[in-house]
Amino acid sequence: MQVYGIDLSKEKFDVNFKDLDGKEKRQQVKNKVVSISKFLHTLPCEAVLVAEHTGAYGDLLVYLSNQLNINIALVSGYTIKHSLGLVKGKSDPIDARRIREYGERFFDKLKFKVYDDETIVELKTLYSLRAQLVKARKSLRTGEHGRSQVPMQSIAANKHIKNSLLALDNEIDSLDDEIEHLIKANKATRENYELTISVIGIGPVIGTDLIIKTGNFQIIDTAKKASSYAGVCPFSNTSGKMVGKSKTSPFADKKLKSLLYMGAKSAVKHNQEYRLYYQKKKLEGKPHYLIMNNVSNKILRTIYSVVKSKKPYRQDFICRDPREKNINSSHEKVA
Repeated sequence: MQVYGIDLSKEKFDVNFKDLDGKEKRQQVKNKVVSISKFLHTLPCEAVLVAEHTGAYGDLLVYLSNQLNINIALVSGYTIKHSLGLVKGKSDPIDARRIREYGERFFDKLKFKVYDDETIVELKTLYSLRAQLVKARKSLRTGEHGRSQVPMQSIAANKHIKNSLLALDNEIDSLDDEIEHLIKANKATRENYELTISVIGIGPVIGTDLIIKTGNFQIIDTAKKASSYAGVCPFSNTSGKMVGKSKTSPFADKKLKSLLYMGAKSAVKHNQEYRLYYQKKKLEGKPHYLIMNNVSNKILRTIYSVVKSKKPYRQDFICRDPREKNINSSHEKVA
């Protein structure tokens, strides 16, 4: 087994590895289809690639590696930096060597990346574009209040702003239709999407975001992992005799957390179960955001439950006491 450390960038990436004699080698490869393909074909059968996760810069390398059945793992720069102790100096070749050293030392912790299927990739692209258009629309609407207070109004400016907002509304609506059509065109995503939005408080936007972020509930396959990813589950904060309050991790998907908060507000308003839970915790003196965080966590557990059972959410569903199963089985043994 040979570990290849790769430091990615837009134009090229630096590679660091050891040959069969244990000599350190390095090379530079252009981040293009032809160059990457040539590089991958020179690798030995048991080669393992370890690259720093830098967003879209590594997508082509991951895709081509998967096509040739070459294992590749993406690791965050924060993890690599804090795993090697005190280090000095920084350059692309040095970073590639440090990534290789991380891969060799923590090989058992590597998780090999599989590129998303065509539906998820298309969904990500459309959803990302939608987010950009929504941000542009919000920016234009935010400036309206300030412009309305100016003593002398510009008729031409207001006209262009109105036309721009109308065009953005139409484009966002069109994207929503395309996203929904794309989800429903695929059986697996359609089934999970419909189960997800059956939960009160979860709408099309949150449902789509969950499908994308969780890999259609296959990559992030448990509610516990999803809660950690979204930053809605607290972690213990103790050391020796010091016992602090449990806190959520700052390393979370802020967008998903924000969407789940909006879903939790809707659930508390329209779902009696969550409304009673909120009122109970409020009477106990719990802070608002802590309660909403717990509601978000409960919503995720509900979503994963309906996806796993393949049964839509029912508000009148009564959960059986899990102890009943043990009681019945003990009675059968006695009989």
